[in-house]
Amino acid sequence: MFRSLCLLRISVTITLILADYARSFSTFQWPNPQLAYADKQLYEGSLGLLAQNCPPRENTTIPAQWLRIAYHDMSTHNVDDGTGGLDASIQYELDRPQNIGQGQLDSLNDFKAFNIIAPFFGSKYFTNSSGKKRGLLIAFPLVADIIALGAVFAVAGCGGPLIPLSAGRVDATEAGPATVPEPQQDLASHTEAFRRQGFTPTEMIGLVACGHTLGGVRQVDFPLVVTDAEDVLQTFDTTTNFDNAVVSEYLQNTTENILVVGPNVTTRSDFRIFSSDGNVTMQSFLSSDLFNETCGTLIGRMINTVPSGVTLTQPISEPFDYVVSEPLFSYRSGTFSVVTTLRVLGDNPDRTVTMLWADRQGSNCPTTGCTSPSTQTDEAFLTFIGNIQGLTVNRFLFNATINATTSISKFWFEVDEKDGSDPILVNNGGSGFVIEQDSLFIDNGRSEAVLVTFPTLEQYKQVVVAIRGDSSSSVSITTFDPVSNATTPPYLPTIITTNLQLDERNPSEGGFTFFTANVTDSVNFINITGNVGGTSYTQENFDMTVAAFPFVEISQ
Repeated sequence: MFRSLCLLRISVTITLILADYARSFSTFQWPNPQLAYADKQLYEGSLGLLAQNCPPRENTTIPAQWLRIAYHDMSTHNVDDGTGGLDASIQYELDRPQNIGQGQLDSLNDFKAFNIIAPFFGSKYFTNSSGKKRGLLIAFPLVADIIALGAVFAVAGCGGPLIPLSAGRVDATEAGPATVPEPQQDLASHTEAFRRQGFTPTEMIGLVACGHTLGGVRQVDFPLVVTDAEDVLQTFDTTTNFDNAVVSEYLQNTTENILVVGPNVTTRSDFRIFSSDGNVTMQSFLSSDLFNETCGTLIGRMINTVPSGVTLTQPISEPFDYVVSEPLFSYRSGTFSVVTTLRVLGDNPDRTVTMLWADRQGSNCPTTGCTSPSTQTDEAFLTFIGNIQGLTVNRFLFNATINATTSISKFWFEVDEKDGSDPILVNNGGSGFVIEQDSLFIDNGRSEAVLVTFPTLEQYKQVVVAIRGDSSSSVSITTFDPVSNATTPPYLPTIITTNLQLDERNPSEGGFTFFTANVTDSVNFINITGNVGGTSYTQENFDMTVAAFPFVEISQ
């Protein structure tokens, strides 16, 4: 028993050290679309609203369903060859008996409804442990990251530990092996299944207990387990919260967990697993603190179990101190306007933030020029996870006017807390927030958000791209629309490449020519490619969710 407890505490200690390491990052090297989007969805996104306060659904809870789909998706992992893991292959596996249940489909529908799936544009190989390439993916959505995000929200929403979130998972394009453990299997089969997933027998006990603190077994899904047809749902314990009641009730012989005391002895899988080490591990879980800490560790490992060759970002356990938004450009009458924001952790009404920049010749701005104070400050909405941590953030808005001839090469910020301390330079680790090129960009001031009111109600965005060249130039965009027209999984996004046309509404000006195309209102990321006299320019992963296009209402 002493050895098992030590192993558990060592595992917990490592997790706490990793969490402290994650908190030491005040910001990240920009641009990093994956980290920026993970931070945004974890701390400012809307998905958490469905998990807050452990809301019920279909005689269980939404968080229980989200945690279950995360485990079932991960269960295809094989440590022996590095394949499988949390990769959204569950979308192709819902017809299997082990994945039965309305909750699986409901969960995917939840994730689909919020349209927050983000792309990874570009070519990428991923390999198994032998180094063999499994395939080349050109563009794919990160549904798997949203499943992991859902698990983090699920645990915290029901009062469990806060689990750090990493991003960078790669979505599978086909089903994985049918390796999800099933209740009728014997202990040896379960032990081998968890070993293949990367968990020891002791960790198997812990992960099952952690997973079964939420939810239960529905009769309609598992009639051989819940044999009473009038028994709609058999919960694993008597609470809906994330707590160790599933443990205490088991040890006190008061449990009604049907996988422990059910009438079908063959399907008492929880009993076989929990008692497999003589209840040593379960006894240790009578400590609520140890239970929560261990669950945070094991579920964190679960959602970070990915195919070999897939690299996840650093874990996020708190909002970054400083987050800069996508800079938005517009050109008119010889000047650029550059709109951006800086999100700052913590509330200080006396704080001032100034934006500074350097021109493309590399000279720094003089003391009296090339600076812009913030034009607006707002407290940003935080998800319930940020509220649990007692955090506040403020967003500072900047609208800088820049000479188009000298242009801008990079920008940075000076944060003065007005408390007697030296101002803080937020300068992307010393390099500044670099503008790689100013020859191709979406013109934020000329583009429009259009609402058509007659004869049908329709919304779209009229995107205008500025390119430093004449009408012989060419421009194309690849749009990522997370909205799927499919009625059943897999819910694949719409990815379209479009050649833009000259914009007759915006004649050439100051060496810039303007091209345009209409895109659906739900497009959230765009890649832009332009060619001027044989020179190619690109802008990748332009975040349409932060674009501030002028609004236009028309009738046709």
